[in-house]
Amino acid sequence: MSEVRTARHTDLDAIVAVHDAAFGRPTEGHLVRRLVEADQAVISLVAVDDDDAVIGHALFSPVRIEHGDDGKALGLAPVAVHPEHQRRGVGRALIEEGIGACFVADARAVFVLGSPAYYPAFGFTKASDHGLHDAFEGGNAFQVLPLTVQGLDGYRGRVDYASVFSEAP
Repeated sequence: MSEVRTARHTDLDAIVAVHDAAFGRPTEGHLVRRLVEADQAVISLVAVDDDDAVIGHALFSPVRIEHGDDGKALGLAPVAVHPEHQRRGVGRALIEEGIGACFVADARAVFVLGSPAYYPAFGFTKASDHGLHDAFEGGNAFQVLPLTVQGLDGYRGRVDYASVFSEAP
C-alpha cells in the first residue's frame, strides 16, 4: 500500500469491486454506490497501491440519533480491503485516517457495527454503555467513539444509519 486518499468519483467502480471481492457478495458494493448516489458519503477514503489501484475503502455517512441529534455524528460502514491485501494494515490505515478526517470535519462521534474484538483498538466502546442502541440489534458489536470530551453529551436512544442501509439492494 502506498497511500490513503480521498475517494474520487472515478474510483467508484473500483471501490464497488473491492467490496464485492472482500465480502464475496454484491450487497456492500451496492450499498456504497447508493450512498454515493444519495450524496450520503460524507467521508470516503481509498487505500491505493503504488499504481494508484484501489485496494481498500472506508465510508462514513450521517447517522440520526433519537435524542440530541445535531447532525455531527457519523457511521463507519462499510469498510473493505481486497482479499489479496488483507492482514497488512490496510484496514487499520483506512480507519485511522477516517477517524482523523471525521475529527477535522467537526464530527462529535463515530458509530460502527463491527467486531467487538477489533474496533476497541481504535477507541470504540459499547454504545449501550452510553444509552445508545442501533436498529439492527447489534448488541456489543454496536460501538461508538467520541471525538471530543463532550462528544456524546445529550445523545441517547436509537441511532439510525442513512435510509439506504435499510433499502433492499
